[in-house]
Amino acid sequence: MGMEQMLDITIGALLEQRAREFPDREAVVYPHNDVRWTWRQFDERCDQAARGFMAMGIGKGDHVAIWATNHAEWLVCQFATAKIGAVLVTVNTNYKIFEAEYLLKQSDSTTLVLIEGFKDSDYAGIINELCPELAQCEPGKLQSAKFPFLKNVILIGQQPGRMAEQDAQHPTRRKPGMYLFDDLYAMADRVSMDALRQAGTTLDPHDVINMQYTSGTTGFPKGVMLTHYNVVNDGKMIGDCMKFTEQDRLCIPVPLFHCFGCVLGVMASVTHGTTMVMIHAFSPVPVMQAIQMERCTAVHGVPTMFIAILDHKDFAKYDYSTLRTGIMAGSPCPVSVMKRVVAEMNMTEITIAYGQTESSPVVTQTRTHDPLEKRVATVGQMLPNMEVKIVDPETWADLPPNTQGEIVARGFMVMKGYYKMPEATRLAIDENGWLHTGDLGMMDEDGYFKITGRLKDMIIRGGENIYPREIEEFLYTHPAVRDVQVVGVPDKVYGEEVMAFVIAKDGVEVSSEELVHYTRERLSRHKAPRYVQFVHEYPMTASGKIQKYILREMGIAAMNLQADAAIETA
Repeated sequence: MGMEQMLDITIGALLEQRAREFPDREAVVYPHNDVRWTWRQFDERCDQAARGFMAMGIGKGDHVAIWATNHAEWLVCQFATAKIGAVLVTVNTNYKIFEAEYLLKQSDSTTLVLIEGFKDSDYAGIINELCPELAQCEPGKLQSAKFPFLKNVILIGQQPGRMAEQDAQHPTRRKPGMYLFDDLYAMADRVSMDALRQAGTTLDPHDVINMQYTSGTTGFPKGVMLTHYNVVNDGKMIGDCMKFTEQDRLCIPVPLFHCFGCVLGVMASVTHGTTMVMIHAFSPVPVMQAIQMERCTAVHGVPTMFIAILDHKDFAKYDYSTLRTGIMAGSPCPVSVMKRVVAEMNMTEITIAYGQTESSPVVTQTRTHDPLEKRVATVGQMLPNMEVKIVDPETWADLPPNTQGEIVARGFMVMKGYYKMPEATRLAIDENGWLHTGDLGMMDEDGYFKITGRLKDMIIRGGENIYPREIEEFLYTHPAVRDVQVVGVPDKVYGEEVMAFVIAKDGVEVSSEELVHYTRERLSRHKAPRYVQFVHEYPMTASGKIQKYILREMGIAAMNLQADAAIETA
């Protein structure tokens, strides 16, 4: 791919540019919450929150964690922290206490912005359990034995995106030791615009600005450090592939804590002046309503989201005539689903993207003008200004076209590294700067890539990456478990499901339901095994290595998943 002009700009300066260029065009719309901000209003609100953060003592290099669904305040935090050079640490909304404790400790976060909870997770309850000191402290004065860095806990109100005065009829109750998000706006008066501008002059586009935790093959999640330059430029090229302009309106139902939301969604939009039509958390009806009400021209989703929309009983009641493009990504895209999205949702210019958090995230993407067979059967060509190739996983020698090997990538989009994990960083990025993805694929003569498998044991369930080692380490903490091996088995809805093969301790009674419940209580629900099989031993190689592929075959047979396995290869 050819060379293109790179944007040497910080995230805050990028937003200010849009506010000058399109002051009165809509930037952020929450169709179900009466939030409608122009680029100027959005930028002003981010400035106000940035000054509030400064008043709290947060500055360049400080880590601010956000644990929330796609609230308007999430977007405000993304730009407000960037304006002062603080690092936004994104927290998966499915996390439970075990994962939240690890992330807050490992990330050295000084501040946690959170909503009260989501689905079956009570975030406020979890933080109080982890920090019993919170109930007794003044906001901003937390002294936690467990988290020495953590000082501020900020609660987002129940009415997303509204200012306090509009919200008199739905006041959010204060919780001991926590600020309310509206306090940020109120505290802004203590810091002048000049002081904020001064802080902006100290920033460099190559500073780390975003940290996302990605599960590691070695068990615990690793904080991927991304810079302004990484995500602004990756976002620009993603938007270019969809031919985005200020006339476009992108519906974003994918989570912001993932690169899919905050880069393919937000950064692709902000680099092109495209309106962001936000959905709090995916559900088919609000998405269909938003597409129709807001006349969206694009929508993003993982395959399971598109399937849920297409198969919804009310699908035919909504108007999709304004749709043109969008991205399907996150897990392998079934050809039949792609064809239905093009035919039934009018998304004739839909694209597929491939990448990982460590590469900001997209490295290959189809273009709107690619022939349909390339758009349904490949993950496209590499983006401009980067190198992507296929190498022999053992020798790292370059491989010829149409030969399976490991996908490696190099260029502006490669992460700065994993936070406080130099050894893991060295394993991911070789001495020549190539990021080793751990994904197997091949490239054809025209430079189109196909994903064919994985070197790692990773499971991809409905677009969420799950590493068996993390679940295994966790299940070892159950008193009845002597040994456990986790594999992915095929599933027609989610692509893959989690299956655990457990050797119980002698003489100890434990049921599969008990182990599933134990995991659900303490880990994200999508990591809980769908199936548990008790065994006495594992299939081994001569050298004593457990053969996970045989366990997978045993699981398919035991659970009668042959039909689901056939879908994968179809």
